[in-house]
Amino acid sequence: MIHHSILDWDDAYANTSNIPGGERYPKLWSEAAHSFRADMLAKGCARIDVPYGPQVRHKLDLFQPAGTAAGLVVFVHGGYWMESDKSFYSMLAAGPLARGWAVAMPSYSLCPDVSITEITREVGVAITCAAELVAGPLCLTGHSAGGHLAARMVTSTSPLPEAVRARIRHTLSISGVHDLRPLLRTAMNATLKLDEAEAQRESPALLRPLPGVRLTCWVGAAERAEFIRQNALLANVWTGLGAQTACVQEPDRHHFNVIDGLREAYSALTTALVGES
Repeated sequence: MIHHSILDWDDAYANTSNIPGGERYPKLWSEAAHSFRADMLAKGCARIDVPYGPQVRHKLDLFQPAGTAAGLVVFVHGGYWMESDKSFYSMLAAGPLARGWAVAMPSYSLCPDVSITEITREVGVAITCAAELVAGPLCLTGHSAGGHLAARMVTSTSPLPEAVRARIRHTLSISGVHDLRPLLRTAMNATLKLDEAEAQRESPALLRPLPGVRLTCWVGAAERAEFIRQNALLANVWTGLGAQTACVQEPDRHHFNVIDGLREAYSALTTALVGES
């Protein structure tokens, strides 16, 4: 039997420093997202900065396909609950849009201004607001911290109202952090301000899934070992709690390019999210 222990928890969760050229990604994302938004606005297919609450970051962007939408995809951005916003990821709506789905992308308040518990609540409000704008089934997805938040929406302590929960067809967590307790050992916790109680309360892997949940946990095969472990963890635990789960390691993908499939209509990632139709 091989025993593993992690000595450097900061390195275990460090992506930028462990991906060649990792520091370039935010600029590349921002440029692609800006171009995509401009194109969608020119076509009259985008609503930008729709307010869902009173705070400055309580805004979402909504991208709509031509004709009646098949349903609504909500994408929740990452950034370890303490950085980034929706404006970096607009181009990820392209794949679902090409399949006939509307796509909403919310921003939310960040740590340390608010707690992860409050972020969970805000994302619930954002999804509820978006669901009022588009009829039909819901598919939830998110990347990294956003994967955590998407999965958190389909737990027994979900902030979503019953009517919204009932519309959720599928939840896809991309490189999600599903057990927050390891983060208590990282330097970033000076900003997150997690304690043991909140980490347990907000960890999807420590919570029960809602009845009838379909969950896919998706990670790049070239990601940090901790993200691969966290990905498998939730699928494993929720299978034992009655959810229909899938666990995918996409070859030749790291933490920053694992989301690229959402830009393509018939990629494996987009097809996993919205189905074959």
